Amino acid sequence: MTDLAHIELALMAARPQVLGALLRYFRDLDTAEEAFQEACLRAIRSWPDKGPPRDPAAWLIFVGRNSGVDQIRKRAKNEPLPEEAAFSYLSDAEADIAERLDNSHYRDDILRLLFICCHPDLPNTQQIALALRIVSGLSVAQIARAFLVSESAMEQRITRAKARVAKAQSGEGAVPFEAPDAAERAERLKTVAAMIYLVFNEGYSAGATNADSAALCGEAIRLVRILLRIFPAEPEIMGLFALMLLQHSRAGARFDGEGQIVLLEDQDRSRWDRRLISEALAMLDKAIRHRRPGPYQVQAAISALHARADRAEETDWGEITLLYELLEKLSPSPVVTLNKAVALSKLKGPQAALELIEPLVEKLDGYFYFHGVRGNFLMQTGARDKARDAFGRAIALANSPAEAAHVRMQLERL
Repeated sequence: MTDLAHIELALMAARPQVLGALLRYFRDLDTAEEAFQEACLRAIRSWPDKGPPRDPAAWLIFVGRNSGVDQIRKRAKNEPLPEEAAFSYLSDAEADIAERLDNSHYRDDILRLLFICCHPDLPNTQQIALALRIVSGLSVAQIARAFLVSESAMEQRITRAKARVAKAQSGEGAVPFEAPDAAERAERLKTVAAMIYLVFNEGYSAGATNADSAALCGEAIRLVRILLRIFPAEPEIMGLFALMLLQHSRAGARFDGEGQIVLLEDQDRSRWDRRLISEALAMLDKAIRHRRPGPYQVQAAISALHARADRAEETDWGEITLLYELLEKLSPSPVVTLNKAVALSKLKGPQAALELIEPLVEKLDGYFYFHGVRGNFLMQTGARDKARDAFGRAIALANSPAEAAHVRMQLERL
């Protein structure tokens, strides 16, 4: 633990718990962040020589609280912080204060911290950036590289997000600091889960050329692991966890050596990560036993059917179609219907799938995947000119060079 790398890992692991407790104490995000950073600096200076405290999170909360209080006092009275020796490494002082500040409110602290990052006043891009900065502790430079923007642009984005949160905190949209009731907690949890899945999808759709973006998948999985620790009996969080593991298990097979997309049916399944798949399937089985189905569980069940098929031809498309019908009932969406059409095409052919998605043309006109899928169905039915038009629209809407290149390959086949 005295190794600097180990200390940094301990600080990263403790960050959500400590920052959440300090946020509840100071009720100000900037103050809590500054207090946490000061506590981390003291830890880096002290722990290598004196050894780590028995409870690193408790120590950081104790030191961070005193540091934050000192900064507030300095602005008013210029009173100094106690000497370093005043902080005990052996007594239970930090454990006592941590019990009052943290343990009794552990769930609500972290949930509040996450919920603030995904405040409804913030657009999705700011939610993701703020969560990665505040909860995950990624540097502005790391986040900027993941989003392919400059550091100054990302700094401004995060600053604007903090300002909007601070403004909302003093108004009608404020996130309450009191412990939420069961109904409110469930609603918060739903919002937080959606934000974490946005982080995952940002990395999943990035392609093979941006390692910083791809790393967001791992960070999203780490965040949902935190949720599972504090909400171990929530089947939808289990479902989200299983879904992300199953999708991430295919990372090594999703792109070829040149960074081009490899479709699911063409992937080398021996390159799928069976360790992640086994963990996901066990978690999904645990979630299903609760008999409270939700959208994430159903999506995970669909991914599980793909994972269980040793070859693409062995995929149970009939069961997948039924699961998409259930998903349509739980979470109606034209995108869900589009995915159901793909499964239906495997059972009844491309013409049946085309008939299913034709009513979606207006709703999904700005959606890359709609035009790519529709173009593929049209190509299979022999409507070459219409397919060419659909692929052209897809290229115009592509989210990455890999997506555009994949559609161009379809055009070449025409």
